[in-house]
Amino acid sequence: MSAIDIDRYFARIGYDGPREPTLRTLERVHALHVEHIPFENLSPFLGEPVRLDPASLQKKLVESGRGGYCFEHNLLFSHVLLGLGFELRRLAARVRWNVAPGVVTPRSHMLLWLDVGGREHIADVGFGGLTLTAPLRLEAGVEQATPHESHRLLAAGAGYVLEARVAGEWQALYQFELHEQQVADYEVSSWYLCNHPHSQFVTGVIAARAAPGRRYALRNTRFAVHHAGGPTERRFLRDVAEYREVLGGALAIELPDAPDLDERLARLIAAHPPG
Repeated sequence: MSAIDIDRYFARIGYDGPREPTLRTLERVHALHVEHIPFENLSPFLGEPVRLDPASLQKKLVESGRGGYCFEHNLLFSHVLLGLGFELRRLAARVRWNVAPGVVTPRSHMLLWLDVGGREHIADVGFGGLTLTAPLRLEAGVEQATPHESHRLLAAGAGYVLEARVAGEWQALYQFELHEQQVADYEVSSWYLCNHPHSQFVTGVIAARAAPGRRYALRNTRFAVHHAGGPTERRFLRDVAEYREVLGGALAIELPDAPDLDERLARLIAAHPPG
């Protein structure tokens, strides 16, 4: 039995295909997950706890129309895949995106290793604005197409660096090894991200969603629509009504019934004016 109600999860993402643990099933469920369940950090931004147990993931991401960040997304995804019969391990990664060379970051990201038909893959439905929209073969030095950007894995010590081709250039996203992690490991990192006063998830809003042919990305007041193989539309959100429209519209977030949401958004907008 899965720790997650798979029927309700599939209804949430609009999947009605086969349930055998094949690469085709993995690819389709992966693509639909990132299209229908957004990346968002409204819980820590509002001072609400983020719980990683299956019941909490089910309630928030499946039943309440919310999204979450990497631990929530990939733990939910792992429970579903295990329920379908996939063989997997949960891994941790050090983020390299927008990190200067030589700076050591903590293992604050989560991804999955899978054996699918005797071939190793990675899957990741929770890396924000550049989250994978398809699983990748665990094969170094090979450019791999996805419905959005091309990606590649490079050997790095005992592990790998994942890169994406962004605006024609390869950019490092994160570095990981194949050591299995436990939920308790993620609980520590998640608590830090939700509670440290300087955590970007506490001080601002980050939200993203991948749709066919485009990506939506919000960071504080900067909102962008990236068209695959085309231009990027950018604008600043200038008031609470516009902010709510983007969160509930393009980003497909069922907004929480928090009494101070508008007040916090107003302060955020004032702290991040256009320009």
